[in-house]
Order: sequence, then C-alpha cells, then structure tokens
Amino acid sequence: MARLSARGLSVNHTQSITLGIIVLYVAVIGILWNIPYVKYSLWPFKMLVIAFHEFGHAITACCTGGRVKSISLDPREGGVTHMVGGISAITLPAGYLGSSLIGALLIFCGFDIVASKVASIVLGVCFLLTLWWARKDWLTIITILLAVGLLVGCWFIAHAEPLKYVVLFIGVMSSLYSVWDICDDLILRKVNESDASVFAQRYGGSSQCWGVIWSIISLVFMIGGIIAGLAAFPESATQQEDDSKKFIPTR
Repeated sequence: MARLSARGLSVNHTQSITLGIIVLYVAVIGILWNIPYVKYSLWPFKMLVIAFHEFGHAITACCTGGRVKSISLDPREGGVTHMVGGISAITLPAGYLGSSLIGALLIFCGFDIVASKVASIVLGVCFLLTLWWARKDWLTIITILLAVGLLVGCWFIAHAEPLKYVVLFIGVMSSLYSVWDICDDLILRKVNESDASVFAQRYGGSSQCWGVIWSIISLVFMIGGIIAGLAAFPESATQQEDDSKKFIPTR
C-alpha cells in the first residue's frame, strides 16, 4: 500500500488501476492535442467541455439574479452565453472555474461505478438545461444529444462499468481543457475579449494574472478530485460491480 498522508490514506489495487488510467488519459489527450489532423478526434469532447464552460456562466447568472438568453457553441471550438444581469464578478470566472470544477467532480465520481451513474444523471439534467437555452443552435443540440447517447449506452454494458471510464475521461478532459484554454488565451497569447480580460477591466489587475490564478485553482480542483476519490471509494472492482447491480440495475 502506498501511503498518501500521515492519516494512512492508502491506494488499493482497483484505485491504482484508476490512477493509471488517469495518467494514461492525460498522456493521450496531451499527445493528440498537438498532432495536426489527429487532434480533431478530440473535437466532440472539446465541444462538450465548452458546453460545461458556457453552462458555468449560465447557472451562475441565474443564481445571482440574471437571465440567460441563449447559449451557442462555435465549430472553431468557441462558445458564447448571452445573458442579462447577474453578478459579473461571479459569472465571468464561472466559465473556466465551473468547467474545471465539473471536471474534478467527474474525476471523483470516476473512481466508482455507482457514483458514475449518479454523475451521469446529474449531467443529463445539466444537458437538458443547456438544450433549453440552446434550442436554436443545432451544433450545441447535436453535441449534447451525442453525449447523452454515449452515457445512456454505457449504462447497458457490463452493469455500467464502462460508464466509469467514460465519466473519468470527460472529467480529465474538462480539467485539462480548462487549464489549457486559460494558458492558451491569456498566457501564451493575449486574447482581448476573453473572460479574464473583461474581469481585469472591471476589477483591476491583468488578464494574464487572473489567468494564472484561475489555472492554479483549476489544477487544485483536479488534484482535490483525485484525492477525494481515493478517500471515498476504497471498494474493489467486484464490490463496485455488486453495488452497481443494486442501484438502478440495467443488466
């Protein structure tokens, strides 16, 4: 057993496999991201993560007294949320930090089959809300429907065991994409109309500074999701399968 802390948090065989898969996902995503043409294989997942980004803007706008007019995804891997009102100090960083938080929660759930089932249900609800806001944007609708179809299909394979790895992949992708998008837009090249640049104009500082801060927070979220998953789900693969058979069984 490898000790993670003085409190004795340990990693069992099943968790070691999950950690190995996370490392594999990070490596594969990092490689595919930078290979011309091949990188388009990640496009559907990038669109999905951008949907998380826009959902972060939308849900915080609603929670702070604003109103969402529409959400749309752009084929060039961009997105926009048209909203009125809300507290901009919260809604502006909620895109980047919201998608990274969702990624961390999905990584956490990806350590367990039943938790992945719960995560897929919550994702379904979020997708329905996004569909409502994006009801005139066919790219957004198709992307989300394909994602829902993938999640539903995994429920009916080997007592939803593949769902665990799909949720884990989406979580890693969301966490990495959030950090990469911040670095790409704000640190490697300056984008004048980014969320951070608008935040800097309204509340001070530079967009690069806020980009670094938001990137660090995103990485902390990801690491926190991994540690929480190790602490919360020590069950073996066999135990997880038995638990899955009892929670909304599908096969």
